[in-house]
Amino acid sequence: MIVLIPAYQPDHRLADLVGRLDRHRVLVVDDGSGPAYAEAFAKAREAGAEVITLSHNRGKGFALKTGFAHVAARCPGEDVVCADSDGQHRVEDIEAVAGRVRTSPAAMVLGVRRFTGRVPARSRFGNAATRIAFTAITGLAVTDTQTGLRGYPARTLAWLGRVPGDRFEYELRLLLRAARERLPIEEVEIATVYLDGNRSSHFRPVIDSARIYGPLLAFAGSSLLCFAIDAALLAVLVAGTGHLTASAVVARLVSASVNYTVNRRAVFDQAPHRRALPRYAALALASLAANVALLELLTALTGSLVVGKLVTEPALFLAGFAIQRLFVFRRRPAARTRIATVPQPAGSRG
Repeated sequence: MIVLIPAYQPDHRLADLVGRLDRHRVLVVDDGSGPAYAEAFAKAREAGAEVITLSHNRGKGFALKTGFAHVAARCPGEDVVCADSDGQHRVEDIEAVAGRVRTSPAAMVLGVRRFTGRVPARSRFGNAATRIAFTAITGLAVTDTQTGLRGYPARTLAWLGRVPGDRFEYELRLLLRAARERLPIEEVEIATVYLDGNRSSHFRPVIDSARIYGPLLAFAGSSLLCFAIDAALLAVLVAGTGHLTASAVVARLVSASVNYTVNRRAVFDQAPHRRALPRYAALALASLAANVALLELLTALTGSLVVGKLVTEPALFLAGFAIQRLFVFRRRPAARTRIATVPQPAGSRG
C-alpha cells in the first residue's frame, strides 16, 4: 500500500506525517510550491518519502492524477490511500482506511468525519451544503463528500486517471462518476481534526465552490435560460390571446425542447436519445401539469401572473434536477452503488 500526499506550500507537518508513516511507502507530489518550500520537501525526503515536483501549481486533482499514474507505472498492483499534507489525518485513520481497501470489494473507501466538537463554521457549512447538493444530484447519501482521506484499490488507478478535473472539484467528480457508474463505495469513520481553524487550507471559497458545484450550476443555468424563454413567450402569448392555459402549454413546450437539448449536451453527458427522450417527455408532461395547476392557483390567489410564475418555478427546480439526473439522463449502470459504513472503534474518536 502506498500513501499519496498532494502538497502545496506545506509546513513542518508534512515531514512529521511522513515520519509517522514509516511502516508504509509514501509518495508526495509537490504541486509547484516553489523554491521557498524546498526545505519542507527536503525534510519529507529525509523522513522517507519519495517526492515528485511539478514545475508550477496545477491543482490538487492534477497532483493526485500525477501520483496515480506514477504508482501505476512504477508500483503496479499497489493500492493507494490519499491523505492531506496538513496533519489533519491521523496515522491510525489512514491505516484504518488502508486496511479496509485491502479487504473490501469497493471501488473507493472514504474516511468520513462526523463534524462533532469544534469545527470551523465555513467547513461545517461547506460540507453540509455539498452533502445536500450531492444527494440531490445523485440520490446517494455520502456522509462526507469533501474528505481528502480516501483509499483506492490498484484496479481503479486507470479509471481515476480518466475522470476530468484538475483542482478541488476532482474529488467530487470522482464521487459523481462512481455514483453514475454504480460503483460500490464504503465509508470508514475517522476523527474530525481541524488545526488552527483550518488556516492551512488552500481552498478558495468562490472559485473552488463554483468548480465543485459545477453540475448543479450548469443545470441552474440551463433552467434559467429556459425560464426566460418560457416567461417571455408566456407574456407575449397571454397578451395576444388572453388564454392563460393554452399560452402556458405552448410556452412550456418550446422551453422544454430547449431545456432537453441543453441538458443532454452540456449537463448530463449525452445520454442516448432512445432512453432519454421518452423519459424527458414523460417528465415534461408531469411538470407541465404541475406548472399549469400551480400557476393558475397562485395567480388566482395573488392576482399576479408574475408572482405566480416566480413561486412556481423554484418549487419545481430541484425536483426536476433530481429526476433528470437519476432517471432521464442516467446511463445504464454497470453495477449497483452501495454505501457501507464501518464504524470507528470505541475510544478512538477525536
